[in-house]
Amino acid sequence: MAFMLARFKGSYERLIADPKRALLSDLSGDILEIGPGAGPNLAYYSPNVHWTGIEPNPFMHPYLRREAERLGRRIEIRDGTAERVPAEDSSVDAVVSTLVLCSVGDVPKALQEILRVLRPGGRFVFIEHIAAPPGTWLRRLQRCIRPVSKALADGCCPDRETRAAIDRAGFERVDCQYFRIPIPIVAPHIAGVAAKKT
Repeated sequence: MAFMLARFKGSYERLIADPKRALLSDLSGDILEIGPGAGPNLAYYSPNVHWTGIEPNPFMHPYLRREAERLGRRIEIRDGTAERVPAEDSSVDAVVSTLVLCSVGDVPKALQEILRVLRPGGRFVFIEHIAAPPGTWLRRLQRCIRPVSKALADGCCPDRETRAAIDRAGFERVDCQYFRIPIPIVAPHIAGVAAKKT
């Protein structure tokens, strides 16, 4: 999976470059990214942010360091998971998640961890593929392919109701937009910002 993401990320990245640029380029301060993979988001951040990545797949770490070196960025990588983030309470200004919540084992727990580590008024910034509407052929296909996807794509569940989980997590405000990309199984996406209470 690490090799595949590092080598073949270009096509997907071109499709979501605009939402990423809009959401990530104005972040400042201490940024914690969960599941940064091979580092495709590093190019979008301001050079002044203090960036920490929580990456549970150790095979991603060399690709992530290589991308940071290519961009001339200083980064910090920590072992951990979204459900158990190795960071202090109220210690970061923003948490970033792109294509991560689809593969997390316990989404409500991960969202509670995000709320825990955010400072008051901090932002959770996300881009995630989501389940197609119930009753559609794409939703049925997502459900059928889920066992294969989980086995081959680091636990990815293409039919996950991620937007509903974010809405229920306890953020003060959730601003979210839907969009689609021309990749059949993961076509439906959301992008947005959820703010922690001040």
